[in-house]
Amino acid sequence: MQHRRALISLAALAVSACTAGGLQSNVDALREPDVFASGGRTPPGAPPGTCWGKSVSPAVVETVTEQILVQPPEVSTDGSVVQPAIYKTETLQRIVKERRETWFEAPCPSVLTEEFIASVQRALQVRKLYRGRISGVMDARTRAAIRRYQAPQGLDSGILALETARQLGLVAVKREQSEDS
Repeated sequence: MQHRRALISLAALAVSACTAGGLQSNVDALREPDVFASGGRTPPGAPPGTCWGKSVSPAVVETVTEQILVQPPEVSTDGSVVQPAIYKTETLQRIVKERRETWFEAPCPSVLTEEFIASVQRALQVRKLYRGRISGVMDARTRAAIRRYQAPQGLDSGILALETARQLGLVAVKREQSEDS
């Protein structure tokens, strides 16, 4: 239910932005966070020179309303109710699913050139996930396509993961060093 309300609020924000003429400022507020380079905000133990993205899943909270018996009813010997029961209403909130932060390695900003982003767009276009023009700009349409590609794999983020770039054939896959080399 909480997730549904968030989606409805997000849709209302988009509609109000379009009707108020303030589309750009509201869209900027909704954009994905930046990639963090090592030395900045990164997960503990991140190797130097690496960059990371972070996906945050909010907690899911359930609100439950219960009627609690304060005083039982008074019933006469013939079965008629002399005094009805008294109840109080109590509302509780429970966390159904904890908030979760997921760190993932991402290509560093220096790699995200116009040519690289255009390659990402083409790779996603071939998979029918990107429907815009090949611009070489990491815009909302490109991030949405990245999210559509990554979400079925368990990463609900519009930040390009390094593993995704490898799967798309855009970044070399690291080979394990053999003892002979």
